[in-house]
Amino acid sequence: MLLCDRLIKELSRKSDMISPFVDNLFQNSVISYGISSYGYDARVADEFKIFTNVNNAVVDPKNFSEGSFVDKKTDCCIIPPNSFALARTVEYFKIPKDIFVLCVGKSTYARCGIIVNVTPLEPEWEGHVTLEFSNTTQLPAKIYSNEGACQFLFFRIGEVCETSYRDRKGKYMWQTGVTLPKIRA
Repeated sequence: MLLCDRLIKELSRKSDMISPFVDNLFQNSVISYGISSYGYDARVADEFKIFTNVNNAVVDPKNFSEGSFVDKKTDCCIIPPNSFALARTVEYFKIPKDIFVLCVGKSTYARCGIIVNVTPLEPEWEGHVTLEFSNTTQLPAKIYSNEGACQFLFFRIGEVCETSYRDRKGKYMWQTGVTLPKIRA
């Protein structure tokens, strides 16, 4: 069952599921964020890792080079054409064992050729969410810090899983900054 605003608010108050939690949709002169009818629009923090290929690196998820990024702490991020940047949410999430979360991009960015990608938040996952912004255009693209970046949709699960993300000690558990790809040894 997809949770509505009232149930998302209740869960967040009870279990500190989203922190800080904005209990209305803030939309004055910004890309909207906060609670919506059936989701929560999260903000992007001011920490970015902007992909650059100055070293002619190969993008390898098993051996990803930190040197392929330029780190920026800024109120807006400029993503080069046909490139991407990693960022994180302002909000810290603690997903209950009976909840599964999907994320979709905001239409404001999508209409500018900017795609936001996030994998699902599994039951009992916890941390800041690493966001990937892809600039699909041939022009530089701008992302605004502390404004809406994506919408999280919360689903109550009919039957609780046998092994949660926390139980299996998932490799991205408790991440607090922008987190690069990891492979377990």
